[in-house]
Amino acid sequence: MIPLLILGLLKQNPGSYGYKLLALMEERHYKYIVNFTKGSFYYNLQQLEEKQYIKKVDQLDNTRETRNYILTELGDKEFEKLMYKYGSKTEYVNLSFYAAMLFANEYKSEELKKLIEIQIQQTNQKIFLLEQSLEYNETIPANFKKMLENSRSHHLVNVEWFEGLLKDIRNESETTKPSKMDNFKSSSL
Repeated sequence: MIPLLILGLLKQNPGSYGYKLLALMEERHYKYIVNFTKGSFYYNLQQLEEKQYIKKVDQLDNTRETRNYILTELGDKEFEKLMYKYGSKTEYVNLSFYAAMLFANEYKSEELKKLIEIQIQQTNQKIFLLEQSLEYNETIPANFKKMLENSRSHHLVNVEWFEGLLKDIRNESETTKPSKMDNFKSSSL
């Protein structure tokens, strides 16, 4: 999906240099769409250039030469192809936490509580970052803003779910805890 992001940004910002594109991806919080690192970004940029989807145009910027990129005709066709590929795809949300929850009954309840607390903390951090982006970033296109708002809504629902799980586990452990009298009875037998 990184190639789509790079090609799309070059359509919006023709003649941008690599670092500028990466900065836009970070500024616009595209990490909520796809996981990327500086290395994976530059690898994909290089691949797009090798496939002749983009080409370098050297420019002089404040007395230093920069390597700026533009889309080629082939790159424009690839952009259209990727737009259809990703725009027509519907996927399940694959949270690794869901996989762990499949075996929750086989895990120590105290450890499970810790995992859920981690999920709550991480999800609240995502909500905070989304709210910061929405509140302070005027460069976000309207459609992307709506996507961020939708993502925030999903995270808020997840926090509610996590808190409900935590409450259920706490209640369950309270009802299954042996009382002092039970301990006394079993030790006197």
